[in-house]
Amino acid sequence: MVAGVCAGIGQFFGIDPNIVRIVFAALTVFSAGAAALVYLAAWVIVPEEGEAGSIAENYFNKKKS
Repeated sequence: MVAGVCAGIGQFFGIDPNIVRIVFAALTVFSAGAAALVYLAAWVIVPEEGEAGSIAENYFNKKKS
């Protein structure tokens, strides 16, 4: 529950966020940590609730200015 990625995925698909967390945990263990990289990528790419853009979008738009 670091960045709310699992809660957001659960809300988007209409499933319990705890199920998403369990799946992410299992995938992280069985993929030797690759799912943790997916989680970090989602943290950067998926915008926070109520925000217009993601962390990555805000960073690149800031660089353009």
